[in-house]
Amino acid sequence: MIMNNMKRNGIRRTGARSTAFVDGYLSYLLARASHEVSRQFHAQVRRAGLAVAEWRVLATLWGSEGHAIGALARIVIVPQPTLTKIIDRMEGAGLVARGPVAGDRRSTRVRLTAKGRATARPLVALAKRHEAAVLDGFAPGDIAALKRVLAALSARCAADGGR
Repeated sequence: MIMNNMKRNGIRRTGARSTAFVDGYLSYLLARASHEVSRQFHAQVRRAGLAVAEWRVLATLWGSEGHAIGALARIVIVPQPTLTKIIDRMEGAGLVARGPVAGDRRSTRVRLTAKGRATARPLVALAKRHEAAVLDGFAPGDIAALKRVLAALSARCAADGGR
């Protein structure tokens, strides 16, 4: 089924088998797919005046009550000190606010402000349209399976240190 979807989406396999290591190397394939899927959308994010990491913060906080800085750093895929600087900028721009985490005086929760929600809303809609366009032509079952496998792979690598 996936091969039929590859043909339908203009992806061709040649009869000759590739000898390049990266053509079958999981880390490369994941990175390449991420780059290609994200490239056009990230250009739109930058045109909206945001850095990609700022978009990831907005997207992560969208529809939530907020996240502690450490958890947010893991989700946004940046080191915590870097995220703290990003949050400083975003807080200065009025996009996010920091507050205490109930029951943990040492932790800080970051949440979207009204301005942050207004900034994120059109980008979330754009992201949904972009995802739909990228996945157009793939069977719903294949899409669900792909997302399940990627989520499971991420969770496994996070749990075992990516061995």
